[in-house]
Amino acid sequence: MALLGGVAICGSILSAQQPPFGWGKNFSVPEYYDPPHQNQMKSLLAGAEAQLQADGTFLIKELKLETYRENGEREIVVMSPECVYDSARRVASSASRLQIQTGDGQFSIEGEGFLWQQTNFSLIISNHVHTTIRPESRKAEPSKS
Repeated sequence: MALLGGVAICGSILSAQQPPFGWGKNFSVPEYYDPPHQNQMKSLLAGAEAQLQADGTFLIKELKLETYRENGEREIVVMSPECVYDSARRVASSASRLQIQTGDGQFSIEGEGFLWQQTNFSLIISNHVHTTIRPESRKAEPSKS
């Protein structure tokens, strides 16, 4: 399911407090728009913990990814208890649950097990997928008499 056209993570380096054992707490990886919006954050990948694995991937605990529009408005929030992020292949995957919500709260999707490919902005949710769409609240129109 190709869903998150605007989701992007800076894939090369996790900027965390990294002890020599390849483990870090409270890290974040910001990505910014190209000029002329270079001061505007495009996305922010954050986690409570990240641990470098033997294969070069990162095990991320309490993943939170936020994407933003060029005007600074939050677009999407993605959360998962854990995932494995391969910065070389630019892929994140997990058997854990995944929750996604738009910035305005009108659309959310959740499920268990996912594969996200940063290069083509596609997200596949494997199991127990549940989508919620909330219509905009309509203001009462004045009656015509």
